[in-house]
Amino acid sequence: MIQVSDTAKKKIIDLMQDDGFDASKDYVRVGVKSGGCSGLSYDLKFDKNKGDDDKIFVDNEITIAVEKKSFLYLAGTILEYSGGLNGKGFVFNNPNASRTCGCGESFSL
Repeated sequence: MIQVSDTAKKKIIDLMQDDGFDASKDYVRVGVKSGGCSGLSYDLKFDKNKGDDDKIFVDNEITIAVEKKSFLYLAGTILEYSGGLNGKGFVFNNPNASRTCGCGESFSL
């Protein structure tokens, strides 16, 4: 399960509308890819289609699609949004990460 905080929900809905997506029926695709200074990096984008290998979760009225191979790295993650002058944007609070980089965009297990 991946959870979505209230602040992330609001930002996701706004960004989806700006990009021509509908938060009530389209997906937030969350994944993990190789790269970043700690070895793995997060990937977040919007999608209108569900893949055959996707796990689907709904939390806080946001539908999240995660490929099965990425789910192992992301189980239990809370997606948050940090705004303001020193805000970082979307933040992945991942209990599986043993080490993260200073910017918080990559991690290792």
